[in-house]
Amino acid sequence: MASNFSRRKFITIAGVTAAGTLLTNGCTSSVKSSGNSGTDSTAAVNVSEGGAPETDTATLGFIALTDASPLIIAKEKGLFDKYGMKNVRVVKQTSWAATRDNLVTGSQGGGIDGAHILTPMPYLMTTGAITNAQPVPMYILARLNLNGQCISLASSYKDMKLDIKGSSQLKDAFAKVKATGKDTKCAVTFPGGTHDLWMRYWLAAGGVDPNRDATLIVIPPPQMVSNMKEGQMEAFCVGEPWNAQLVNQGIGYTALTTGELWNNHPEKAFAMRADWVDKNPKAAKALLMAVLEAQIWCDKLENKEEMAKIVSPTQYFKAPAEDIVERAKGTFDYGVDKVVENSPHLMKFWMDGGASYPYQSHDLWFITEDKRWGYLPMDLDAKALIAKVNREDMWKDAAKAIGQEAAIPQSTSRGIETFFDGVKFDPENPEAYLNGLAIKATKA
Repeated sequence: MASNFSRRKFITIAGVTAAGTLLTNGCTSSVKSSGNSGTDSTAAVNVSEGGAPETDTATLGFIALTDASPLIIAKEKGLFDKYGMKNVRVVKQTSWAATRDNLVTGSQGGGIDGAHILTPMPYLMTTGAITNAQPVPMYILARLNLNGQCISLASSYKDMKLDIKGSSQLKDAFAKVKATGKDTKCAVTFPGGTHDLWMRYWLAAGGVDPNRDATLIVIPPPQMVSNMKEGQMEAFCVGEPWNAQLVNQGIGYTALTTGELWNNHPEKAFAMRADWVDKNPKAAKALLMAVLEAQIWCDKLENKEEMAKIVSPTQYFKAPAEDIVERAKGTFDYGVDKVVENSPHLMKFWMDGGASYPYQSHDLWFITEDKRWGYLPMDLDAKALIAKVNREDMWKDAAKAIGQEAAIPQSTSRGIETFFDGVKFDPENPEAYLNGLAIKATKA
């Protein structure tokens, strides 16, 4: 099975931590809702006709990334309390490897019950691909956001002004770097995760084989900027606010936003251990209702500055609010005499439900790409796996419960998706998409 990462061209730098290693969030005070927040944390409500949740306690993990904001806002705005979940801990994780390990452990063993997570990870865990061939069943309850990631390059590439179409120039550039005896490293955040797939897609679209012409390394998101400063890589793909911080510190520049690569692409998910949800379905629904309401709040332009201030402190992102807020509002300074205002590719949390609903067609693309690069076996029944992991039924139930029935889409598919290079993904025929790709992983 495709679980042996040691055979792949990956170097892990400061990311793999032992199970149970947590950075505990010590901030438990609620932030009062502003008049335009759209939230009301004053009254607890029953989450279903069946009454109160089975438990009022849950531990949720997050990585210091802007797309974790809904979990933090749900905590700080008292939304978990509002829906009867009085004892929710929102706990910082050091890396995606730590998130995985702590989900494997579960809260009973000192880990976590659910998390802000890279969308492919629940599938990789459920199959055992990243858990030593021991399946850890997971459920995806919601998508947390669309867009909001970037591929950034070191300042040494500024003169080339590589942009969304610039990967076609990288092969020669990387060859020149290699001629000096230096490795051409491109950093991502987790093997088979979203950032890995965005980086691989961009490189391959320009004829750069990520397994032959570059070396992909793994670095946790909050460590990307410091490692770029130390010259550890040529490029990285990560979510905000780290791309903005790189530009603000003059260390590198943004080549492209991933929304330019695939407009309104799916990104992170809110996922939980399947056994926890099966044991506590009302509590899971309560958590989901709170997260959906927080997504609605985060999506409002008038709340962006407050959101940035809430998530910026050390217990959350440990990043200045000014590194968070501008791109959250849609203003992108690329760091190469290019500033885009009101970008359509800003991070979206709700978008009338379209950013939150977990489209099965999107999960199918991630699984197909993980097959492309050898993280999942080619003969895997993707649709059967999605039926086990994707709980869009719970999303619909929670949306109805908070008065957002109009946000429920008519289909589990968003239809044919088109990428920046003109390639199309038809969820009705993923094999045709996969067969049409020129660069794929070589056989192990």
